[in-house]
Order: sequence, then structure tokens, then C-alpha cells
Amino acid sequence: MLYSAYEMHRQVMNAASNWANVSAQLLSNPALPMGYFGLGPAMASALKVFAHVYEERGKPAFNIDAVKIGGKSFAVAEQVLAHRPFGALRHFKREGLPADAPKLLIVAPMSGHYATLLRGTVARMVENQEVWITDWADAKLVPLSAGSFDLDDYIDYLIEFLREIGEGTHMLAVCQPSVPAFAAAAVMGANNDPCRPASLTMMGGPVDTRASPTSVNDVAMDKPLAWFANNVIATVPLPHPGAGRKVYPGFLQLAGFISMNLQSHMLSHYEMFKHLNVGDHDSAEATRKFYDEYLSVCDMTAEFYLQTIEHVFQEHSLPRGLFVHRGKVIDLGAIRDTALLAIEGEEDDISGIGQTRAALDLATHLPPERKKYHLAPDVGHYGIFNGSKWRTKIAPVVEAWMRQNAR
Repeated sequence: MLYSAYEMHRQVMNAASNWANVSAQLLSNPALPMGYFGLGPAMASALKVFAHVYEERGKPAFNIDAVKIGGKSFAVAEQVLAHRPFGALRHFKREGLPADAPKLLIVAPMSGHYATLLRGTVARMVENQEVWITDWADAKLVPLSAGSFDLDDYIDYLIEFLREIGEGTHMLAVCQPSVPAFAAAAVMGANNDPCRPASLTMMGGPVDTRASPTSVNDVAMDKPLAWFANNVIATVPLPHPGAGRKVYPGFLQLAGFISMNLQSHMLSHYEMFKHLNVGDHDSAEATRKFYDEYLSVCDMTAEFYLQTIEHVFQEHSLPRGLFVHRGKVIDLGAIRDTALLAIEGEEDDISGIGQTRAALDLATHLPPERKKYHLAPDVGHYGIFNGSKWRTKIAPVVEAWMRQNAR
């Protein structure tokens, strides 16, 4: 019922968005007098903002066609290297990249947004590295015949992708995947897998949420697991290809994110209205592009979501030595030569300070020289992997660490 009700609401609001967009074009048409005086420009600006919020959205494209280095532009080639039912391995390589450039697998979060949320991460790292990224599928588009997808499968996918890329690959996990990426490195280390990552960078990840709990952690802890299963899990309706699949809908995750900073989001759209009203289309376009990405959401499987709530946020299974993969307890001490870099943002309100750094202490058999911690000053959660501070302050730290620990 929940999902069906949302679909009905979405269709109604999408129609309203189309109406608002057409009306805005009429009101701002220079051939009509209202486009020059009275309430015409203000009404057109307000309708454009409304139309943008409620317009139909699908999966965004990366659109990384070229990067500039030293004032020179280099073309970037993009292709899908491997495809699985619940995710693809997407490859980016710029022209002129040295043959010995580091290989980097970026692990995108499976947390309600598409991998394109890391567009800025990829664009910066592709300058000096050959880059792959996990491009997770929208669960509502995966037929029931493809089976289930849980934390075990997530870890298996990472191991398969690392083997697909080959030996000496570095791995960078942004936020939520820090836990399964850390686990994958341990599993591969225990098996002495030749394709185990040369280094693992974890950025703003909930490795041990007992350190500096945030409001996100509080929400996950305040209610028993059964409450989440009974209240936020929905069944995908027809006509989606994944009809009948149990999922945690992306629209619920988005509602939760927005409610955390509702005033800020409202202010951003008010500023967008003001920019449009005075003809500052560049500033308005910057806001529009951000929200085009932010408001594009996808579903995750119920089993993956509930296991994440249980093992990451409630039971703290990984730091307590209780995390199991395919029936076997994961030994973090098996990480003996995969260099670890933990990066946290000083103003992160999603993964508190110390949650990612905990990984360094958990890798008990890793030499100290292969561990590094970096606290990014004046940086929030999204600033860790996007924006000017990421490009100029944080990315160079990651690049230097990879080169220092090349295999």
C-alpha cells in the first residue's frame, strides 16, 4: 500500500510539474506583456522552482567526457566492464594516462542514491588514476528471478570486481560501503588472494558507530529491527520489472535525509527562486544541478537494508568480531599488507568523528606505517568526496597514499 500510494502521488505531482513548467514558459515569454512587469517574472520563477522539485527523474548519467589538467583538456572514455543483476563495474580512463598509473576501484554507497552521486569523486580521481566504480542497480528494476542481494552478496561483488580489474588495485569506499569493503579486504587477506587491494581508503564510513553517535545512528538504535521490517519495507508494485520484490524505497531514504536538514533545503530553493527572479541563471543552475542528483533516488533490497541496520548500527558486528561472511567469522587481523587510510570530516553529521578511524585499530596485524588517519577541517559529510576541498585538499592525500603503497 505504501509504495502504491507513493506512485499515485508521484504521478499527480509529475503532472503538476509539467503544468507548472509550461505556465512558467508562458509567463516568461518575451512576446507576452506579463513577461516584463507585474507579478509575471516572480510567478514564473516560483513555478520553475516547483516544476524542478516535482519533475520526473530517472538514473542520471556521469557525463564525464573530459578533464582539464594543467590547462589542457583530455578526453575520458567510459564503458561497462562487467555486469551483474544488482550492479555493474563501470570503467573510466582518460587519454594520455601513463601506463603505470594506479588502478582504483571506487565503491559507491548503496544507500538510496545512484553511483552518480560520486561524479565529482570520479572526475577528480580519473585525472591521475585509471578508475572503476560500482554502479549499483535500482532494486525495483531487478526481477525476482535474479534472486536476493544481501551483505554477503555485496562483499562477493567487491571481491569479484577486484579480481576483474586485477592485481595491485586500490579501493576507495565512500560512507556506507566502508564496512563491506573493509570486510572484503579481510576475506581476501585471509585467503591470500593475489587481487586483494593494495590499499583501502575509507571515507566517512560507519565502521564503529559507537564512536560519536549522530542522529542517523540514534534513529537506527531507537527501534528494534522488527519495527524497521514492519514499517519501512515495502513491496514493489507493477509495472516495475522488480514487482513483488521487498525493498527499502529510495523515496523514504530521501525523506529521511531531507528532514535532517529541512530548513537548509527550503532555504536553498528560496535562494534558487531569488536567483531566477533577478536573472542570475548561473547560480540557479548550480542549485538545480545539485538537486537533480540529490532528488534522484533508487530502492535497495530489504535483506541488504535490514542486515545493515542490524549489523552496522545495532549489533556493531564488525568491530566486535562477530561479522560473518558466508557462515565464517571475518578476521580483521587477516589484513596484513593492505594499507588503510581513514578519512573523516570535522563537521560530518552522518558519520561521527572516530567511526572510520576505528578501522585502523581493528586491523591488529597491519604495521603502523601502513595505517594513516586524516581529519579534514571544516568539511561535512558530502564535502569529503565532493567540492573544492575534496579536489584540492583531500584527493591529494588519497593519491599520495596510493603511490606510497603501490604493489
